[in-house]
Amino acid sequence: MKAKINWDYLVVGILFIVTSLISFSNPASNLVALVYGFAILAIVKGISELVFRRKLDSFTGSKNMYILVLGILDILLGVFLLFNANVGIVALPYLFAIWFILDSIFELAVSSVYRTNATSYYWFDIVMNILGIILGVILLFNPVSSALTLAFLVGTYFMVSGISYLAAAF
Repeated sequence: MKAKINWDYLVVGILFIVTSLISFSNPASNLVALVYGFAILAIVKGISELVFRRKLDSFTGSKNMYILVLGILDILLGVFLLFNANVGIVALPYLFAIWFILDSIFELAVSSVYRTNATSYYWFDIVMNILGIILGVILLFNPVSSALTLAFLVGTYFMVSGISYLAAAF
């Protein structure tokens, strides 16, 4: 039987990895690009979460509110940043911190879906989301130092999340 590819997760994973590579390549001069990249990724990820919720609902009959809330918040945040890039640059350390923490918490809440059918991915997802929470807390409580290392921290988070999405796509 041929494995089915989840194209939404594949696209989000690739976008996250590309964003991480851009972040690593020239950290000092791409804060605006990071804001726009973050905005676009948040919108794409939010849409992906809404599509996933619909598929989960049709497959299991479960209407998971966490996925719905996460998708809507991601889309709203992305649209806001697209039209307010200057605010995004100033608030970038805080925005990323809050996004990483909330996203990781919501993903942990949803991870039980994988427990019975994909045990290896379930534990991988748990570890990656705990790392996301730790990274978010570092950003939140050390905004000055995190602003200096933001490109590296963001690049790391997007690389880890991108790999996680790629793993989930297959």
